[in-house]
Amino acid sequence: MNRFRVVKRQEPLKWRSCFVIFGAILLSLGVSSLMLAFQGKPPLHGMGLVFQGAFGSGWALEDCLVKAIPIYLCSLGVAIAFRLQIWNIGAEGQFALGAVGATWVALTFPNLPGWAMIPAMLLAAFTAGGIWGLIPALLRLRMNANEIIVTLMLNYIAILFLDYLVYGGWKDPASFGFPMTSVFPDAAIIGKIGGSNVNRGLILCGICGAVVWVFFRYTRLGFELRASGENVQAARYARLPYGKLVVLVMVLSGALAGWAGCVEASATLNRLQPSIMAGYGYTAIVVAWLARLNPFYIGIASFLLAGLRVGVENLQLELQVPAAFGQIMEGLILLTVLAGGFFIYYRIARRRTSL
Repeated sequence: MNRFRVVKRQEPLKWRSCFVIFGAILLSLGVSSLMLAFQGKPPLHGMGLVFQGAFGSGWALEDCLVKAIPIYLCSLGVAIAFRLQIWNIGAEGQFALGAVGATWVALTFPNLPGWAMIPAMLLAAFTAGGIWGLIPALLRLRMNANEIIVTLMLNYIAILFLDYLVYGGWKDPASFGFPMTSVFPDAAIIGKIGGSNVNRGLILCGICGAVVWVFFRYTRLGFELRASGENVQAARYARLPYGKLVVLVMVLSGALAGWAGCVEASATLNRLQPSIMAGYGYTAIVVAWLARLNPFYIGIASFLLAGLRVGVENLQLELQVPAAFGQIMEGLILLTVLAGGFFIYYRIARRRTSL
């Protein structure tokens, strides 16, 4: 009689883990195709529309890059917290507070010269996002509060605060009743790269990714963060400043998401309005796990998930698929990749037993 049991591998899969992740993504796409078929839509044609809409033209590729910028910054911040096994689910709220901070500078000091306006907006976004990340860190350290619940609840508070501002005191009188601020002055708008539609936030992504990679790989503080993330008890036994590390990663995590909000408000919308909350903070969690918290892989995963968003928009136009279909696909990808990750560290062994 054959019995099966789970056995931990002596060493986790290395390069072969790529096949596991690739297979998991294929499985999620297969399930998505079945869902299209259940709605009476042609599944293969639907998947083709997704890929064509995402990567089938130069305009689509530029749109993917524009959408990948806030996803990358949020995901980089989330990854920093995850390295310490601090589960920051609050990138969405930190993104909103960053956009609010940058907008406050643009509306309050409209006559600032160009050389001072963008740095001031980035500083305000960094501060607002960082403070929103600091709150769950302090609650965890002082009151042992669960950071998952706290950061999730703070998301709703931040989004409602943004709505309160654009529906209230910051509402543009000339907006015909629509909830939005006035257009930012020219000095407060992050420009494009060359003649493309891609904004200079892409350069900020490259700088942040390189700094984070060097920080974790070559600095003592980065090593302490990685060591503490591997084993919290051992870190405390070695007298590493675990509490300070928690504060540091949450502030940095919130600040990077805040920068994402600043770039989106300044470069993409040129103003603050409710549509800025497109779920980039939640997508960032999927990206961070897909990329195994690596800054370079986060760049690739951000581009692919941004492509999925652009492609699903094409699917909506061509086949009238609900907008939520894209979110379902994101969730399926995360679920299958997490499940596939199990087989990187474990295997199923067969054992023959006598009756």
